[in-house]
Amino acid sequence: MKIAVDAMGGDFAPEEIVLGAIEAVKEYDLDVVLVGDENRINPLLQKQDGIVSDRISVYHASQTIDMDEHPGVSVRKKKDASIVVATRLVKEGVCDAVVAAGSTGAAVAAAMFGLGRIKGVARPTIATPIPNLTGTTILLDSGANVDCKPKHLVQSAVMGSIYSEYVLGIAKPRVGLLNIGEEETKGNEQTLTTFPLLKQLTTINFIGNVEGRDIPKGTVDVVVCDGFVGNVVLKLGEGLASAIMQLIKEAIKGSGFLTKIASLAVLPALKGLKKKLDYAEYGGAPLLGVDGGFIICHGSSKAKAIKNAIRVAHEIVEQKVIEHIRDSIAKEGIVTNDNE
Repeated sequence: MKIAVDAMGGDFAPEEIVLGAIEAVKEYDLDVVLVGDENRINPLLQKQDGIVSDRISVYHASQTIDMDEHPGVSVRKKKDASIVVATRLVKEGVCDAVVAAGSTGAAVAAAMFGLGRIKGVARPTIATPIPNLTGTTILLDSGANVDCKPKHLVQSAVMGSIYSEYVLGIAKPRVGLLNIGEEETKGNEQTLTTFPLLKQLTTINFIGNVEGRDIPKGTVDVVVCDGFVGNVVLKLGEGLASAIMQLIKEAIKGSGFLTKIASLAVLPALKGLKKKLDYAEYGGAPLLGVDGGFIICHGSSKAKAIKNAIRVAHEIVEQKVIEHIRDSIAKEGIVTNDNE
């Protein structure tokens, strides 16, 4: 398997991207194609051993897309941008999937223009893993589409369920519709229309409406909402997790001698909690619905996050997630046309 990685995207490119690729090829059975400025990438690879050199290659791309550039316009104009070239390598069959940090908008635009949608899928969706008390909940959409029709949410539910089952290994994942109450009569026009559509699906385990608190509790495996709501939920969760860890550090730092001694006993547990809340452990979020494996990473991703994102890309291809989505969309009869 060969994964294309945009080596120029993100706050710490290309150094951390290259380091993540090196860790990935050492740990997983795959090859990596680093796409970007070869004059900056090659020196970082020269000190590596032969095994790494054999499994990592560089494909030169002379342009990049910055965070402040318009995604759609830049992707169309900059044909040799690293994210555009990486996506093209998948479209042409040279690579099997893409991993990209940096501008989410540019990544989505490159995937849409370069790979296109799976037949029948109206709007691809970003499926973000969120840690909970028992494992992981997949939240989608988390930002690709701020305005969704009920049929878009139904397709997201199917795609999220497939990802949860085949990549996270959850049998019959519980799918919930994010709402302001559990009752079927609760919600706005969007959720009230979506609920009966989800209820009639045969390929997912729909458990009904769920509330925001159900996500960290782990009572649901897949949560469906539009991208506006999903992104607010995601950013709140990230901020809350960071604030809690900071409060714990300050409480220990400012306490007395005996409390500091006692804190040493719980230090391993705190480290485990920090690891569970660290987005780098989850790598990146798949863009489901495009006709190819595509993983979008946090803009501040470092080597560990890139390594894990490459692992996720590998699993998506290995578990044939794209094929399963295509089959389920057709089986459920929720195919849309280009105007929907």
